[in-house]
Amino acid sequence: MTVNNSDTGSKSSRGSKFIKDIGIYAIGNIGSKLITFMMAPMYTYFVHDTSHFGYYENCLQVCLLLIPFVTLMLRDGAFRFLLDSDNDTQRQRIVTFVSHTLLSTLSLSVLVTIALALFTNIQYLGYVLMLLVAMSLQEVYSQVFRGLGNNRAFVAVGIISALGIGVFSILFVAGLGWGIKGIFLSNILARILALVCVEAKVHLITRNTRWHIDFGEVTHDILRYTLPLLPGSLCWWLTGSSDRFFISHFLGLDVNGVYAIAVRFTGVISTISIIFYQAWQETAIMQYNSPDRNRFFSKMFNSYIFLMSGILVGYVFMLKVNYGWLVADAYSESLNYIYPLGLSAVVFAVVAFFDMGYQCAKDTKRILPAITLAAAVNVTLNFLLIKPLGIYGVITTILVTYLVLVIYRWFDMKRYFILKFSPRTLIPIAVMLLSGLPFYFSHSAWIDLAYMAAALAVIACSCGKEIRDMLVSKITKTHGLTK
Repeated sequence: MTVNNSDTGSKSSRGSKFIKDIGIYAIGNIGSKLITFMMAPMYTYFVHDTSHFGYYENCLQVCLLLIPFVTLMLRDGAFRFLLDSDNDTQRQRIVTFVSHTLLSTLSLSVLVTIALALFTNIQYLGYVLMLLVAMSLQEVYSQVFRGLGNNRAFVAVGIISALGIGVFSILFVAGLGWGIKGIFLSNILARILALVCVEAKVHLITRNTRWHIDFGEVTHDILRYTLPLLPGSLCWWLTGSSDRFFISHFLGLDVNGVYAIAVRFTGVISTISIIFYQAWQETAIMQYNSPDRNRFFSKMFNSYIFLMSGILVGYVFMLKVNYGWLVADAYSESLNYIYPLGLSAVVFAVVAFFDMGYQCAKDTKRILPAITLAAAVNVTLNFLLIKPLGIYGVITTILVTYLVLVIYRWFDMKRYFILKFSPRTLIPIAVMLLSGLPFYFSHSAWIDLAYMAAALAVIACSCGKEIRDMLVSKITKTHGLTK
């Protein structure tokens, strides 16, 4: 995609679009994730056996493993190619191809599940299938809405889905006492309901799906983009989700349930990084061929480090102060894992920033070497560290794996863009690392709050006026957003 000066526009308009996108995705993600965040404490009080929640978490991770293969990574391909499409016929070809492929792969998934049910006795197998189908449809069609330029529909799916999970969880888990069966049903029904409600309003899928249209010309291009992502998705799963199975095997499902709650809470940090990523994804793709790309990308990168460091410090200490009443006693040990998991979420956010080069250049095949290396490091370290260090062995493995990816990507990204690392950015990095001391050794809420305030002040004062003004503008200018 070529972007000339007229397409790129002024720096101010470029910044305004990014601010606008940040606000749009913030509304969708924060609104939806806030409800998901609120469900975690409720689950700890109504799913009394931590091993039950550990089993559900494993089922969820299996779905996350299978989704890329069931959908053939069409969520990425649909968004990327719809963003480039310039006429209705091309958009109809892409959406029809996506719908046709999803129908085929999900039908095959049902047949495979029936065969498994005949020869095995896997608990909640039917629920796992329904969750896989619901998550696959939401993953892909949410990106179709986004690729077609309707960010409001994309946001609405997330909000309605989260609201549905909240309402159904209160009904099934708290009200009827159905345990993890209720969690399954809440997630399944909410995701399907969200898609149906939004599509009934916007008609984007039905309007752009033409079952008799010839979509052969887009099939090759999209699959050439998405299929190289499949091995990478497996490696990503090994890197980021296989830890649940190592914990279940070596330490037990009950420990996995406690660990899963810690992951749920630190997921708030990941959510914020996703907000940035989604807005940055559109901006980066459109600005990739601009003449000042390196300077612009560098400015965003350094600002991102300051933003994420402040969020990490503020969040983990506020969470620590309130953790006693947020979770039931059976899950209270999960607090010990919050800080290092939050730190790993920040490191992963940096990895995701670097990934943008592959998407901008449509060079997805280059993703595989680094993530294969990371997966090998992850699996090896889990085997070596989990027995002597327990959960901390798993967390150490995650941090080391992501750091390996950061180092690899830093050098590999130079073929797409060159980032200039500001010396000022060392300050928030140092603050993040030093925050572990008061987090673990302070037993006073007042000391924790005082440290948090001091650390945030240091980060804010050290970022410099340009970065500070940009971050403040992104927070304060989101109230007048439109689609």
